Amino acid sequence: MPQSPLARTVAALQPRARTELAELVAFKSVADPAQFPKSECEAAANWIADTLRADGFQDVALLDTPDGTQSVYGFLPGPAGAPTVLLYAHYDVQPPLDETAWVSPPFELTERDGRWYGRGAADCKGGLIMHLTALRALKEHGGVPVNVKVIVEGSEEQGTGGLERYAEAHPELLTADAIVIGDTGNFRVGLPTVTATLRGMTLVRVQVDTLEGNLHSGQFGGAAPDALAALIRILDSLRAEDGSTTVTGLAADATWDGLQYPEEDFRKDAKILDGVGLLGDGTIADRIWARPAVTVLGIDCPPVVGATPSVQAGARALISLRVPPGTDAAEATKLLVAHLETAAPWGARVAVEQVGQGQAFRADTTSPAYTSMAEALQEAYDGAEMQTSGMGGSIPLCNTLAALYPAAEILLIGLSEPEAQLHAVNESVSPQVLERLSLAEALFLRRYAG
Repeated sequence: MPQSPLARTVAALQPRARTELAELVAFKSVADPAQFPKSECEAAANWIADTLRADGFQDVALLDTPDGTQSVYGFLPGPAGAPTVLLYAHYDVQPPLDETAWVSPPFELTERDGRWYGRGAADCKGGLIMHLTALRALKEHGGVPVNVKVIVEGSEEQGTGGLERYAEAHPELLTADAIVIGDTGNFRVGLPTVTATLRGMTLVRVQVDTLEGNLHSGQFGGAAPDALAALIRILDSLRAEDGSTTVTGLAADATWDGLQYPEEDFRKDAKILDGVGLLGDGTIADRIWARPAVTVLGIDCPPVVGATPSVQAGARALISLRVPPGTDAAEATKLLVAHLETAAPWGARVAVEQVGQGQAFRADTTSPAYTSMAEALQEAYDGAEMQTSGMGGSIPLCNTLAALYPAAEILLIGLSEPEAQLHAVNESVSPQVLERLSLAEALFLRRYAG
């Protein structure tokens, strides 16, 4: 299909997109000062603010949010009487995990096998670049036809709720007719997809203590209560024999009626080793989009190298619980805490601390904005029809925005797809996906303007 003038402009902007994404990826903007200096996040926020100003945005501001991080805001005025569209992304990223497992440095955007590798390339620094590319292309073809607000969050990955609390305290700031959340993705490369649901989440730390101090395992082992063993028992209680999540009182039997995820494709996408089984029952879509899922994110205990023959006095773990739409995250947190406390063996002392929480979200895919997006995606993807899927991840801000602005239409798109490896080593983005979705967003803004 011959390219339209707008499509040619988006394509011509890709070298600039790559350059800017490389600059943004270079910031080690993990919003946890225990892992990386806070100055890395501050530098990334300032880079975004400077870029927005250079692109003609007004009222650009670094918003100091209650969790100690900064979000970046800017406003680009459109024609008088035009609708207002809020574009969202986040610049904070997950830690790189084991940097030695990366083929190329995690904070150095590297092109390899037709993809761009780097932490945040898809999640979600690339989302900001997508927004900017769409707006720049429109400027070269008659101007941006709507009023645009951009908000770039600084702590989405931590789930600490800074922007949610700021928005609640300043409800006039982000008001819009439509909101495009650029932090999800396509079900598959080449298959245009919007996300209809997001699971909510709760994040807790559980501390288990049994002794005043570690003991010699030869002298006391066999009778002295081992805190690490107690923690293992507690964590094991969170799964049934088939591996499905079992938090006492939490329903785990819902089904997904939309786009399905073939098991063979899932095994390939998840890179599951030969002979290793999947968890749970029901369809793959049921398990990852419609049901709760518990994950042990980390355990504090002695590493194998350097371990001594000791009975452990204390141990702790970080636990994530994803909850589907229809389940209140606060209630799920209460059930999880009660389960952890009740499951403790041998009278072990258990202390649970909530670290983060976000509600699940369900979009209204029948809204006029979704009709405009469906048409835009179909044009950008050479006639391929838009698909609707769920997403197992969480974007806590969505429910805050829905509550603050009940008349606003919220759409979820983004650069993720199975090859992107979000939150894992060797995260990457497909430049073709970035180009197509930048074009789709530009086309959407044109159609939404009427």
